[in-house]
Amino acid sequence: MLVNLDEIFRSRDFGALRETLAKLPPSDLATMIGDSESQEQVILFRILPRKLAAATFEYLPLEKQHSLLSAMAQTEAAAILNEMSPDDRTTLLEELPGSVTKELLQMLNPKERAVAVSLLGYPEESIGRLMTPDYIAVNTAWTVRYVLDHIREQGHDSETLSMIYVVNDEGVLIDDIRIRHFLLSPLDRSVADLMDNRFVALKATDDQETAIQVFRREGRYALPVIDSGGVLIGIVTIDDVLQVADLEATEDIQKIGGVEALDQPYMRVALFQMIRKRAGWLVILFLGEMLTATAMGYFEHEIQRAVVLALFIPLIISSGGNSGSQASTLVIRALALGEVTLSDWWRVMRREVILGLALGAILGSIGFLRITAWSGFSNIYGPHWLLVAVTVGSGLIGVVVWGTLAGSMLPFLLRRLGFDPAASSAPFVATLVDVTGLIIYFSLAAVILHGSLL
Repeated sequence: MLVNLDEIFRSRDFGALRETLAKLPPSDLATMIGDSESQEQVILFRILPRKLAAATFEYLPLEKQHSLLSAMAQTEAAAILNEMSPDDRTTLLEELPGSVTKELLQMLNPKERAVAVSLLGYPEESIGRLMTPDYIAVNTAWTVRYVLDHIREQGHDSETLSMIYVVNDEGVLIDDIRIRHFLLSPLDRSVADLMDNRFVALKATDDQETAIQVFRREGRYALPVIDSGGVLIGIVTIDDVLQVADLEATEDIQKIGGVEALDQPYMRVALFQMIRKRAGWLVILFLGEMLTATAMGYFEHEIQRAVVLALFIPLIISSGGNSGSQASTLVIRALALGEVTLSDWWRVMRREVILGLALGAILGSIGFLRITAWSGFSNIYGPHWLLVAVTVGSGLIGVVVWGTLAGSMLPFLLRRLGFDPAASSAPFVATLVDVTGLIIYFSLAAVILHGSLL
């Protein structure tokens, strides 16, 4: 539905505007309001019903949320903050300066303030920061009829009603039951009759990547969160986990490209900050490439005696770097998805050696045939063209095998040392293989061409 806000604002018919906006979903409202002027945004939020305003506010980017709260009167800002879901409110508060967060906390009513302080008390990037305390919990002695009545009375503010959580008298989680079982069961059956005592839960202190893996494995819309004693303290929903997964994937992609992870969207990063984040890796890679020149200097004598070897240096080092980048990217992603673990390093290494031999043989054959074909009507490679072809072919096999091996093992090494595997970015692997690839190439040349060109 298209709404001409400028026309309605000029007519000052705010009753019609309220009626029109109330029919739109919060996501569309957030887009529409986000594109408006600051003063118009405040007016629009005043017009919206309180619950709809809070739901719309949650869809706005964090910087727009902050600026909008600053422009609102304290009572209006307090109304929106109190109506926001606890997890989205926590995301907003933890991104703001401490003084601003303290000021906003004072706007919350005692109940919501206690929830906000509790969530902010968990470590950064922990499950506790993502969870919401809005859920439905029932007791084993309750009947299906009583549970359904309880849901009708207390379920309005629940984050989700797809799962109902069963706790004992101490609040310890003992089971979770899908809502469909209550809807399809006789009203006089007890909760205990529906239990199978099998459930999956997260701990509040677990890191957020753990939640991503568990959601991916279990296929749930929501998962319960427990403390160290097993007491149910909240739930985490898939929408919050998807946001974390998106941020993690973006950060990994940026690191794989040889860039320090950006904290903001690309167009909002200041030029000086972008230079700082990109220059570090470029300097490291440049210094690494200087070792390539050192390696070539070491083999200067061989290059002078067999200049033809220098023709294939770009071919050799690019093939090794490309194969290493391929292996590194695949293994990093497999580690991120949980498809492989540290204990699988031997299986991955064995697999990549076989792949390296096969891929190297393909490229080596092409290089060999290329030199052979050119030598049929040209003397560019000299009388020892066959030995040169064998050198290039075997060099490609050796460099590609080494590239795949280095690219696949570096992520395991970094993970074992406690670093992010994405830091073994494709440019870093390529630089490493460039240097060692030259050593492999000229070492093979020294053996194969000994007594002829060398």
